[in-house]
Amino acid sequence: MRKTLMAMVTGLVLASVAPLPASAEIHEQTIRFASAGAEGSPLVIGQRKFAEIVKEKSGGKIDVKVFPAGMLGGDLQSVTALQGGLLQMSVMNAGLMASLAPDFAILDLPFLFESTKEADAVMDGEVGKTFAKELDDKNLVVLAYWELGFRNLTNSRRPVEKVDDIEGLKIRVVQSPIYLEMFQVLGANAVPMPFPEVYTALETGTVDGQENPAPSILTAKLNEVQKYITLTRHTYNPMVLLFSKPLWEKLDQEEKDLLQAAASEAAAFQRQLSRDADQKAVDALAASGMTVTKLPPEEIARFREKTKPVADKFAASANPELVKALNETIEKVRAAN
Repeated sequence: MRKTLMAMVTGLVLASVAPLPASAEIHEQTIRFASAGAEGSPLVIGQRKFAEIVKEKSGGKIDVKVFPAGMLGGDLQSVTALQGGLLQMSVMNAGLMASLAPDFAILDLPFLFESTKEADAVMDGEVGKTFAKELDDKNLVVLAYWELGFRNLTNSRRPVEKVDDIEGLKIRVVQSPIYLEMFQVLGANAVPMPFPEVYTALETGTVDGQENPAPSILTAKLNEVQKYITLTRHTYNPMVLLFSKPLWEKLDQEEKDLLQAAASEAAAFQRQLSRDADQKAVDALAASGMTVTKLPPEEIARFREKTKPVADKFAASANPELVKALNETIEKVRAAN
């Protein structure tokens, strides 16, 4: 599986992942690499892996310093800093890019992906390249796509065993319109909030619940303030690895090639790490005392049907050619299985 995934991470990232010799064109420099991920999460471990690869490839000339857990601000603040050349790198939920390039919203369509194979085919193919081009116009360079994984619902009030159980729950969601509308149509009171603020909001009862992949829930210790988790897998989150375009353009070509190659190598590592961690995290959350609910296929179908108007609305507002390419890519993978 790991070898297969390594082979798949092409498309957007075409540079060789072989070590590049340090030369006069690679200057001594420090790169600040920020994220909202919790220490110990697959996301932050991926950041540290990237830093190791860059150090090795540059002969120690390029020092990548990792700033997790929103240390340099939330995701939206990081985007502004990247665009202004105040921060070199960040990695975040690709759906958050919809505020800059609206087409990104289609990646957050509820129940769009059924497997990671489908997601990889989309993000590493022509669709992923198109998304990258849209951000290039926004002063952002896409180096690769990582993953957060499939999102699941937690709360502190009651088990969610059917879609009607969500009615009236205050649920923290990603700062994106599609998440707001998705959970509102499910009957929740959706509250947008940066991830670093979530633990305190749950602890104080400002919100009843939230939704994230199991490894993120575990590493952020949300199980300390949440009793119930339902494996809804309602959305799959690719993560976009970004570099500030103003700062990227100041790099020599060899430096760009080195960073691109490191991003490709780290992408394969990070995705596999995330996938290996998913079931382990669910088991660990159950062992910690959380009540785990797995929905039967007929209830997942009810979730999909109830959120279909939201999916249709956001798909209709996106580039039709891009939506067509995305759907065709997914169908091709499903037909091959």
